Amino acid sequence: MCLPSCPAHREELHLQTLKAFVELHEFSDLNLVQALRQFLWSFRLPGEAQKIDRMMEAFATRYCECNTHVFQSTDTCYILSFAIIMLNTSLHNPNVKDKTTLERFFSMNRGINNGEDLPNDLLSKLYESIRNEPFKIPEDDGNDLTHTFFNPDREGWLLKLGGRVKTWKRRWFILTDNCLYYFEFTTDKEPRGIIPLENLCVREVPQPRKPYCLELYNPNSRGQKIKACKTETDGRVVEGKHQSYTICAANAEERDSWIEAIRASITKDPFYDLVSVRKKKVINQAPQD
Repeated sequence: MCLPSCPAHREELHLQTLKAFVELHEFSDLNLVQALRQFLWSFRLPGEAQKIDRMMEAFATRYCECNTHVFQSTDTCYILSFAIIMLNTSLHNPNVKDKTTLERFFSMNRGINNGEDLPNDLLSKLYESIRNEPFKIPEDDGNDLTHTFFNPDREGWLLKLGGRVKTWKRRWFILTDNCLYYFEFTTDKEPRGIIPLENLCVREVPQPRKPYCLELYNPNSRGQKIKACKTETDGRVVEGKHQSYTICAANAEERDSWIEAIRASITKDPFYDLVSVRKKKVINQAPQD
């Protein structure tokens, strides 16, 4: 018998809660962008890939239940939903220089409808909807950095070693767009510091009395300051003075998860694996002539 506190029971409870939450949404007669706008407004997507996968799987299932004639499978809806989210980031995040064109959006979604292409007219309407109006998320007034932190790779509380007298300070970290941002409070609109991850490496590092630490460092320029910035208490934005950044997690599992997420952020798009696996499944299952 599975006790209420056992992992399997908690897992099932979480899945049932997610299913109940998604079924509160009514997507009938909405196109996919309209449904995504409603869905993404109702909560904040988590940073972990597994949680994102489950949320989007539940969304795709619900959308297809409400609109049985639109897609041939929930996999098609799932893949296209991710493509729309990535399109929104490409078109409206100022850090993305290479903007996705309509032709590239067509190309991204070839063969996802059980091996067939979706109608260009459908994709064009979805593209235009996102180009004309980005996704809005709760408490986004358009005048701050909130849009940058939509759908982060990972977020959570960590301890950061810093200051003139080296001390540990608790900070809320957000990993997104190949940068590590840290805040004093989760409600802060702007970060206390920004660490661009380009050309950096991350590793486990021992610390006296702090057993679960990781270090960000530049492997090619030892002794030089990492290009980063922080906000002083008087509001001035200044260049960071760190040659490396030492950060402490609560336990070994959390430390290793952050190391893995940071390495993935440095090297590739966090959505790539989720979507590519699903695309292969759809195309391989397509009936052959």
